[in-house]
Amino acid sequence: MRLQVPFIQLPLVFDAAALMGEIAAIGEGSWRPHPQGYPGNSMLPLVAVHGDPGNEAFAGPMLPTPYLAQCPYLTHVIASLGVVIGRTRLMRLSGHAEVTTHVDQGYYWTERMRVHVPIVTHPSVRFDCGDASTHMAAGECWIFDTWRPHRVLNDADVSRIHLVVDTVGGDGFWELFARGRAHDAPRAFWQARKVSAGDESAACQFEAVNVPDVISPWELNAHLGMLFSDTIPHPHPQLEVARLHAGQLSRTWRALWARHGDGVDGRHEFRAAMNRFAADVRECGQFLVLRNDANWYDATMTMLAKFAVNDVSAVTNRKAEEVSDRG
Repeated sequence: MRLQVPFIQLPLVFDAAALMGEIAAIGEGSWRPHPQGYPGNSMLPLVAVHGDPGNEAFAGPMLPTPYLAQCPYLTHVIASLGVVIGRTRLMRLSGHAEVTTHVDQGYYWTERMRVHVPIVTHPSVRFDCGDASTHMAAGECWIFDTWRPHRVLNDADVSRIHLVVDTVGGDGFWELFARGRAHDAPRAFWQARKVSAGDESAACQFEAVNVPDVISPWELNAHLGMLFSDTIPHPHPQLEVARLHAGQLSRTWRALWARHGDGVDGRHEFRAAMNRFAADVRECGQFLVLRNDANWYDATMTMLAKFAVNDVSAVTNRKAEEVSDRG
């Protein structure tokens, strides 16, 4: 999700030692290599589709895995965020390793934030986002602009472990957001509330709906509008060519929606329309660059085309869709 500033610290602080005690009790054997095999990156799934630790999908009801069920304080921490909980993990970065520069441009993260709670860290661990840099101290709570290029450097000998919660937010969360502070704002009159294990909290609320069968014409237009508004003005006429093809896709999509809605019968027509659009903009889109330095065509295919229709051909490509998940 795009933010007005690179980093925002939320007004919560947690007991990192207590969290680490619960995590240590789970055992090293439960940690898994990062799905994309990034060196020095490993993870422990806490919330996944159907609660299955081995399920790396982004579509389906998100439920706690058996690992989270073993961790009452960790569950309490997640509930205290006041969010609808999406895919959630512990993300570990080995000493002298890095999360290389990337942008979270997949569909799942277009309208979701990544909440970070550092559990084990070191003052030398640095999080870069856009042209800003910060250190997230143990027990703090942060969000950042995932649309900007970002990376993490761990120059310490010890591993960094963060709780990472993907979420669309929630009423309680937006109250926290309003009281958050930008990373470079003064701390003098800013306070964070300590969340202890004995505090009362509401029950966790989990995502039940996250990826549509067919995106609506309104969502389609919103994504296309965002991508074009974020495109660097370019003297090349290919920008207008891309806009013309996008306009045609929008009109076709609205007509198909009026006939079929998101019903099964119309999905082959929606997929055909999106495939035509992808072919039409393949050449002109390569000339277009977004303000975060991502290629317009690649971002459009990753963020929009692959998840626009829930059909077999799209599902086949989804396993490699969210390659930027490197928290």
